[in-house]
Amino acid sequence: MTWIQSPQGTPAAHQNPPPRPSDPPPSAGTAPGGPSFGRLVGVDLARALAVFGMYIVHIGPALSATSGVGTWVRYLADGHSSVLFATLAGFSLMLIAGRREPKTGLAGRQAKARIAIRALVLLALGTVLAMEYGGVIILGFYGVYFLLALPLLQLPVRTLAIVAAGLALVTPQLAFVLNSLLSESVRQGIDAYDPLKALSEVGVLDLLLTGFYPAITWTSFVVAGMALARLDLSAVPVQRRLAALGAGLAAGAYGLSLLLAGKDALRSSAEDGKTSAGSGAASSFGSGSPEPHGAASDLLSAGPHTGTTFDIVGSVGVAILVIVGATVLMDRLPRLRRLAKPVTAVGTMSLTAYVGHFLVQSLLGVSAGESSQQSWVPVLCFILGAIVFAALWSRFFRRGPLEALLHAATKPATYVR
Repeated sequence: MTWIQSPQGTPAAHQNPPPRPSDPPPSAGTAPGGPSFGRLVGVDLARALAVFGMYIVHIGPALSATSGVGTWVRYLADGHSSVLFATLAGFSLMLIAGRREPKTGLAGRQAKARIAIRALVLLALGTVLAMEYGGVIILGFYGVYFLLALPLLQLPVRTLAIVAAGLALVTPQLAFVLNSLLSESVRQGIDAYDPLKALSEVGVLDLLLTGFYPAITWTSFVVAGMALARLDLSAVPVQRRLAALGAGLAAGAYGLSLLLAGKDALRSSAEDGKTSAGSGAASSFGSGSPEPHGAASDLLSAGPHTGTTFDIVGSVGVAILVIVGATVLMDRLPRLRRLAKPVTAVGTMSLTAYVGHFLVQSLLGVSAGESSQQSWVPVLCFILGAIVFAALWSRFFRRGPLEALLHAATKPATYVR
């Protein structure tokens, strides 16, 4: 996301303006197999898919109410859409900080300032929305991810990949231990002095350790996205290697989890009818970190939002496959790229699309959550509405509404010296 435009049309739009009808394709002007520095339309498509996945989770039917293909769509959206968002968030950070070559000197300092400002704005916006919609809002968590990623912006792709792998291997076990040691009285004591907790149900402890998308485990996805951004996704050899890597990570993690934890290893919390505590947008999300009083054997599972090593590795593999697949489709099929323009427009303003669906849902009184929704009609209407809005808006404006405001908020970064 550039919130992410990345989610948002934001940063990416600033450095890589959307191609006009007369513009050459993204990779035009480069030698075959050479690096492309044009806008990656496939990444915009991936962002749009992440948005639609979040719609399915928040507004779509209960998993128990689906069948056939619908069950697979609902299951894949649960957890994987937010992971795709987080991975694209890391990708978008590099669009600001220098995708293939890190910005240094004054440009590097200003880039870090822009990211820090975005982080604070998202943290504030996420807190405001959480006051109404509860812990399902991911924006505040993004603010924390961005701040934690600042020291990593200059690292090369190999180092970023190693960091992401290390975090995936270590942080779930660390989160499990910390959750086990953190008594209810200690939690309440921390929350009592937490100004964020006083405003909403998402406090500092939730952002870092106990929330739906805790930074301790979810930073792995952001760093993985940063590593992806260092690669030339338009190069065929890179696409093939990434496709093989994504498939290997997903198959290996989920297969090993099934072998070690049994047939329920990939079970989604949505199947248990769990909902978020949010007042307006109930969700089937489980915690993004191991349960505080769960058994150690739970670390062998890989269901959506379990926050285990197997969940993280498998979900990163799925995210890589989606990003690479979307990029290949947009690069190889020009006609499809033109037909998909209204959809990719959603990806250029995903922050607006994400926040907007909560607001519209409240205004229209659309029911949400695992316990209430039985039909696909509402979510399909929301997806169509987002596509129509984004297509019309992009004809007249360079950035989405919230993307434009976020971009304006970062202008003080130009004063950094």
